[in-house]
Amino acid sequence: METIPALLAYLALGYLVGSLPFAVIVSKAFGLADPRSFGSGNPGATNVLRTGNKAAAALTLLGDAAKGWLAMFAAEKLGAGGTVVALAGLAAFIGHLFPVFLKFKGGKGVATAIGVLIGLDGMLAAGAALTWLATAVVTRYSSLAAIVAACVAPTLALARHGIGAVALVVAVMCLLLIVRHKANIARLIEGTESRIGKKKS
Repeated sequence: METIPALLAYLALGYLVGSLPFAVIVSKAFGLADPRSFGSGNPGATNVLRTGNKAAAALTLLGDAAKGWLAMFAAEKLGAGGTVVALAGLAAFIGHLFPVFLKFKGGKGVATAIGVLIGLDGMLAAGAALTWLATAVVTRYSSLAAIVAACVAPTLALARHGIGAVALVVAVMCLLLIVRHKANIARLIEGTESRIGKKKS
């Protein structure tokens, strides 16, 4: 069992990795506008896609997902146990939502959540990703797809792992993800939410 200082170190590592703002980093590398300055103002792949640059959006998506997985991989390689590895993934997710490098104003966390799910259980991640994809294809709303996937993932986690660290981490992530989409929920109800692929004005 890890000591309190070791646990805090793993959580800090996860948080710092999760705080890396790939939407901003990639946009600067491609010479694009800061994603916080247009569209939803969200530093995430969906908003980067509004520039029309699919390569930049894809790299942002991969980077945001990779950091969720990387935080867990690093913790495991450094000797952390399973529960602490899962908590490191949760810390990375929180880092994405509230990144120290962006004055704690981060993204919605969808891609990073998928990265954490991959680290927890590949089949669980696949189920959540397929739910997101199916909903996005049918509705063309990224936000709605994320909300539906967030509602499905905890049930999948419970079915595969029972009550424990995995189910707890997944439930907390999905709750936070839904809360982060409250403005999107309001726009969906009003019928003013932007659809996937809509370019910035």
